[in-house]
Formats: sequence, C-alpha cells, structure tokens
Amino acid sequence: MKMRTKKGQTMVEYIIIVALVAVSLIAVFTYLSRAIGRKASGAASALSREEGEKAKTAVENISEDTLKDLGED
Repeated sequence: MKMRTKKGQTMVEYIIIVALVAVSLIAVFTYLSRAIGRKASGAASALSREEGEKAKTAVENISEDTLKDLGED
C-alpha cells in the first residue's frame, strides 16, 4: 500500500515540475519575443529612414537634372 502512495506522490511531483518548466518557458519566450520585436522594429525603422533619405536625394538629383535639361532646350 505504501508503494502506491509513494508512486502517486512521485508522479504528482513530476507533473508539478513539468508545469513549472512550462510556465517558465512561456515567460522567457514572451520576454524574448518582445525584445526581438523591438530589435526588428528598430532595424526596420533605420532601414526605412536610410531608404527615405536615398529616395529624397534621388528625387532632388532628378529634379535638378530635369531643370538643367529644360533650361538647355
């Protein structure tokens, strides 16, 4: 009879450990997903800013060239 009680107790302990590990992993993944999201957002913003500046420079250059070409005719 004692063996059954001890066997059941051990199984409950394992279940509790597995539940604690699962909750810990969920917390870690939640934290990391937020951190990764912030990093990805920052990278996208930086790329967007660089591309915007390049596009603005390209438009300004095209406009100046176009005006020069129109003035030559």
